[in-house]
Amino acid sequence: MLTATLLGCGGTRPLPDRALASLALTVAGRSLLIDCGEGTQTAARRWGVSLYKVDAILLTHYHGDHIFGLPGLWQTIAALGRTEPVLMAGPPGLTALVQAFLAVAGPLPFALHLAEDAPLAGPLPVLGGEVTAFPLEHRAPCCGYAFTLPRAGRFDPDRARALGIPVRLWRELQAGHEAEGFSPDQVLGPARRGLRVVYATDTGPCAALSEAAREADLLCMDSTYPTADFTDKARLYGHSTCHEVGRLAAEAGVRRLWLTHYSAAVTDTGPGLAAARQFFAGAEAGFDGKTLTLPFDPD
Repeated sequence: MLTATLLGCGGTRPLPDRALASLALTVAGRSLLIDCGEGTQTAARRWGVSLYKVDAILLTHYHGDHIFGLPGLWQTIAALGRTEPVLMAGPPGLTALVQAFLAVAGPLPFALHLAEDAPLAGPLPVLGGEVTAFPLEHRAPCCGYAFTLPRAGRFDPDRARALGIPVRLWRELQAGHEAEGFSPDQVLGPARRGLRVVYATDTGPCAALSEAAREADLLCMDSTYPTADFTDKARLYGHSTCHEVGRLAAEAGVRRLWLTHYSAAVTDTGPGLAAARQFFAGAEAGFDGKTLTLPFDPD
């Protein structure tokens, strides 16, 4: 299973009930964090996400509302005794950003493994799955992320018995690991449909996003402006309107859609939600603490 928790759904500046951009994905007690705006730590504590167990921090870009929570987060998990390395990924500029923030945060007891622009060249393994980045259309270099959690094929006990595989090895083989000379492909059927979550902000609608979002289990997308009346402003600043988000989600055939990264001027998410639902009836308005556990499809 895969749990998505929206820690911050705001853009530009925080509001009393709205932290800035951040999404946590959790698998088997470990997490990855996408963006780290102001308020991320407080939201994580409130909504039960352990940032001490974050294996990767993925940054979409380096505008302040997506990164200013980072030095404080480092200091907190350092104070908690973290020594495991943390993977950090982002578009060009990551190394310079990390160096600047380390000057503020000070020495850390854990290593930061940087993947600057590397995700755009191929997937990165994390949480038993993989992250793939794709380019977005914003005013600065920016990328979205697709996290995929695979699912092995069905285990065939009859094949295992016929091969003389001891029952004590079945669990390892089911988990996809070799065991005492036996391999998973000897006892597993074709891979089954896994889970995929796509996060894309800040951006206007674009081909790379449409392709990455195709048939995703959850799309969490920039919804800075509510209605088509704001289209020109959205293009000027490199953002999307909610009606554009709904249309993209429908065309991509996603299963679920969360609106996020609202402008601070948007205090009522109702009009934007109605605009998105004109195209995607199941659209949901994001809010801090919104959580969804995604199960694999029934066998």
